Amino acid sequence: PRLRACVQALSEHHNRVSVNFKGSYPSRPYDKTLLLFAQALEENVSRIAVIEEDSGIAGFCKVDLHGDGTGKLDYLVVLPQCRGRKYGKALMDWAMAVFSGSGVRKIEVKVVDGNDAVHLYEKYGFRMNAHILVRGE
Repeated sequence: PRLRACVQALSEHHNRVSVNFKGSYPSRPYDKTLLLFAQALEENVSRIAVIEEDSGIAGFCKVDLHGDGTGKLDYLVVLPQCRGRKYGKALMDWAMAVFSGSGVRKIEVKVVDGNDAVHLYEKYGFRMNAHILVRGE
């Protein structure tokens, strides 16, 4: 429940910046997303780091470890009012350390078309691999 505001903020951000799918987020109810987070943590396939301020959670990062040398940067969210404080960098540094410590050699991150976060990922060596075209909902 504490991550709900961040997940909601990410959906709102995607709706603002998405070139082709404004208004289509969230793709599933927030409570379902948070339940899936809890299940993934319980099954030990995900890790989550949280950055907190006095006012509450400022951002979080969720990574998935597939056990075959691959992983996924599933979520990286910093609330709009908390940006510019290097939280994105801190969360990326944490994620990269988790991947490295878990033997992950190939990392996937999906970025909504139009999201400026792609620049942060590029600083960490991520490069465009594919354009995924979608039709319908």
